[in-house]
Amino acid sequence: MRAVPPVSAFSMAEASKRFSNGFPGLIGLHFLEWEDGRAVLGLQIRKEHLNLGGVIHGGVLATLMDVAGACAGTYCPYPDRIRKAVTLSMTNTFTGQAGEGLIRAIGTRRAGGSRIYNSTMEVLDENGQLLAIGEGTFRLRSSSASPEGEPV
Repeated sequence: MRAVPPVSAFSMAEASKRFSNGFPGLIGLHFLEWEDGRAVLGLQIRKEHLNLGGVIHGGVLATLMDVAGACAGTYCPYPDRIRKAVTLSMTNTFTGQAGEGLIRAIGTRRAGGSRIYNSTMEVLDENGQLLAIGEGTFRLRSSSASPEGEPV
């Protein structure tokens, strides 16, 4: 019989630290919430996130949606373990603009099997205005297929 995992085994600061390397770390995203089937990321808009028009670049929004959608299906409650996924496909629709403030990306796992799953994503500005929506299909890496994941 498997032990029941802890409900909240790590803080959002610890979750953010797991993503402090590579491109997610470069843009400065951080976790606001993370649970099985849902991830909420935050990003404080900086001048380097802006396009020539002075609003957040679509590539930054797409990155936030990609990570939020993947993380909606990779929650692992064990602090010394992680689950990883790759993006198989993603579509984005940009619906608004923001040039400053904290934005939030929300990823929700909607359907899927044991390794491949689908998520919907949205990005909102600090006033709740919709900036972008998306859908993605993700695949858990072989080493991350079980809920226990792999060592960090």
